[in-house]
Amino acid sequence: MSSRLTVVVSMLAVCTAVTVGASMRADGDRASARDALLDDPRTMPRLRNESRARGVVEVTLTAAPATLSLAPGSPSAVYAYNGRVPGPLLEVSEGDSVIIHFRNALPEETTVHWHGLHLPFNADGSPFQPVPPGGTHDYVFRVKPGAAGTYWYHPHPHHRTAGQVARGLYGTIIVRAAKDPLPPMTERLLILSDNRLLPDGSFDFPARQTDGGRADAENGREGKLLFVNGRLMPTLEIRAGEIQRWRVINASAARIYRLSLSGHKLLHVGTDGGLFENPEEVDEILLGNGERAEFLVRGTGAPGTAVKLQSLPYDRYIPQTRPKDWQTPLDLLTLQYTDDRPVKPVSIPSKLRVIPALDTTLAKERRFIVMSQLLINGKAMDMARVDVTSSVGRTEIWEIENVVGMDHPFHLHGFQFQLLSRNGVPEKDRRWKDVVLVPKHETARFVVRFDSYAGKWMFHCHILDHEDQGMMGVLEVTPTGDAR
Repeated sequence: MSSRLTVVVSMLAVCTAVTVGASMRADGDRASARDALLDDPRTMPRLRNESRARGVVEVTLTAAPATLSLAPGSPSAVYAYNGRVPGPLLEVSEGDSVIIHFRNALPEETTVHWHGLHLPFNADGSPFQPVPPGGTHDYVFRVKPGAAGTYWYHPHPHHRTAGQVARGLYGTIIVRAAKDPLPPMTERLLILSDNRLLPDGSFDFPARQTDGGRADAENGREGKLLFVNGRLMPTLEIRAGEIQRWRVINASAARIYRLSLSGHKLLHVGTDGGLFENPEEVDEILLGNGERAEFLVRGTGAPGTAVKLQSLPYDRYIPQTRPKDWQTPLDLLTLQYTDDRPVKPVSIPSKLRVIPALDTTLAKERRFIVMSQLLINGKAMDMARVDVTSSVGRTEIWEIENVVGMDHPFHLHGFQFQLLSRNGVPEKDRRWKDVVLVPKHETARFVVRFDSYAGKWMFHCHILDHEDQGMMGVLEVTPTGDAR
């Protein structure tokens, strides 16, 4: 790194520790208005569009070391996008042409994976496109029509994803529709993560040969510090009668969230690939690693009261290394009702959009993918090996079987799919997904069409420690019909 760049990065780290680190502390004396500011997509820090051309979004993103106060106590030496944890919001619209000028100011190679977006192979940010220390890469793609939804970005270097995400490299993406079927309302964007820090503020990464290291390798790394947008136990406000739209991302390496808002029904309206066809009223929402959810929170409480958004107990673990306190509900944030008079709630349509069904009769191939502990189809990841070959325009049915005693979230790069069944039971609703959580000893079946883009794509368990240890495969989509 040049002396000039070293000075710039050092200054950025100092400024960030003062301006951003303080805003992420959970002191209990911060105004809820500040919390509302930082989770409101209209006002939260975002990547600035450097282009004046209509339909073009051009931004600059830098990954660099920084010093931030992640939790009360000692500051932490983190990795940050543009000096922030989480990184700034990337907001685009359907049909936009996107240019992201990325610079790697880290002391190690990295990538940026645009999780869930349908884009060309050389823009995917997979392990096939590493950016060396001091290197740059332009990610260029067009946002397809119908892609409106909530996505996120994070590194994806081979064997190093979990550590880089844990150190702070993750951020949010919103794709806007030209016409949103939901009426205007207060909107929240919440990215969930967890971590473990030592008393001096350094990250707790136990050696592999220790009990803690073995537990992390088997279950995936979890931490007792639960962050919402980089803050511990923030307070959000709602007015009685008001309806709010919450976009939630699970950016944790391994933790699965079973979301519940005490005393409230949730109106589930969207998932990985955007809105459902019809809203669904639920008591809770299960959010696997890498998954997203959109739901409406209806202010049915009384003015002046408060409730907690919690993650309820969920047994995703191998019994031998299951945490002793796994049955304890976890508080994520406080939803505080203002003292204002109740307002009349907006009307929510019963039909949100039409999702065209992928035609399963066109599927010429049925794939069987078996997930065992740290292996897919009995093999560890090999960058020089292609595990599945298909071709552009081809429709396939994939059946994912989890043969071990813990949950595995399955993620497919580059292409969204429609879930057909679980354990042979047909799905009742059609939705676009790029992650499917497959519980222990269960199966999931989906249909996918490999539209537009040839190249080598990853499929893997989205428990990041498993991915790093080789629980990943390679799909090659050829431009012609020579699939096998």
